[in-house]
Amino acid sequence: MAIIHPFKGWLPKAEHADDVACVPYDVISTEEALEMAEGKPESFLHVIRPEIDLPPGTPFYDAAVYEKGAENLKKLLKSDIYYQDEKPAIYIYQLETANHTQTGVFTCASVQNYDEDVILKHELTRPDKEDDRTRHILTQSAHAEPVMLTFRDTADIAFLIEKITITQPPLIEHEGEGGVTHRIWKTHATADFVEGFSTIKNLYIADGHHRCKSASRVAEQLRKKKGSFPGEAEFEYFPVVLFPMDQMRILPYNRVIKKVSGKQWNHLKKTFAPLESSEKEPSEPGKVSIYYSGQWWELTLPKPASENVVDSLDVARLQNGVLEPLFEIQNPRTDENISFVGGIRGTKELEKLVDSGKAELAISMYPTSIQELLDVSDQGELMPPKSTWFEPKIKSGFIVHTF
Repeated sequence: MAIIHPFKGWLPKAEHADDVACVPYDVISTEEALEMAEGKPESFLHVIRPEIDLPPGTPFYDAAVYEKGAENLKKLLKSDIYYQDEKPAIYIYQLETANHTQTGVFTCASVQNYDEDVILKHELTRPDKEDDRTRHILTQSAHAEPVMLTFRDTADIAFLIEKITITQPPLIEHEGEGGVTHRIWKTHATADFVEGFSTIKNLYIADGHHRCKSASRVAEQLRKKKGSFPGEAEFEYFPVVLFPMDQMRILPYNRVIKKVSGKQWNHLKKTFAPLESSEKEPSEPGKVSIYYSGQWWELTLPKPASENVVDSLDVARLQNGVLEPLFEIQNPRTDENISFVGGIRGTKELEKLVDSGKAELAISMYPTSIQELLDVSDQGELMPPKSTWFEPKIKSGFIVHTF
């Protein structure tokens, strides 16, 4: 049973939403955050990337970074920029582009659901990133950014969402980067939403595995410190946006290989007989497009190593059948000869990297489907690294959960 938890969110006043809203912490570097926040003292980047307000060279995990983030959040919430709802609410978050719309429920999920695998994962988490997010949450006494989850929709939940978006104007409407419009609605009539989600068997992490794990670690630490029980305190819940699975949009996560020998390329041609092509993206699952020496090629991936759902994924077939045996890339998480490019950057970025000499070969992937993600999660398996790129992405700063 999925548990959702309405909460008293902190929201920017509508006139400040454009100044506050920012991209999530994990899609930009410190240098990019510094550039984006320049001349924008209200930007939420000062909360989620507080190192930008410290002297250059400050260690990323220095205590001063976490203290600065807490200081910046406290300052924002005490200013006239933000206000807190007087009673628990459910929020609706809509993302709209020229050819795509997805509308989800912004609420809190239960740490207990995460610990008991009601909320299912599909990626490994790194201890260093867990530690980082855990320290931010504990120091700020807040979950500053939501996690993106997905679920198998029901008619009841769809009706509840539509009733709000049709009958009410949004509290916030923000025109973001890339032509994405972000809208926020609110309702204090939360009981029907809580009941509606109680019929959902599983929720699935789309984006935000480290935030989920860190929320669990925070709850475990504070539970011991305060002598409370699971589900009892506000820190037992963390903010999420729940999007119906049929509205989720996944782009490919492409690959570039920095060094390729002539012997390796000849071996690839002899083994897989790729065809020269004018197409830069694969037309169907089981194929990839390869850019090498100014020419695009179409390659049919080798058959899966087994009938396991993970081995059947294109990213696994590429890794097991091509990257490891031909290019000796055994662990794509750590091998310095491979890097990853989110599909939002397009094939022009792949060509640019190869043509500039920063890489020697690029691979354009067919996107993983949302059904594949659910199948992997349902079987308790893990996806290969960099299997999915969700787009559009939710922004930070619209709603903050404190405890």
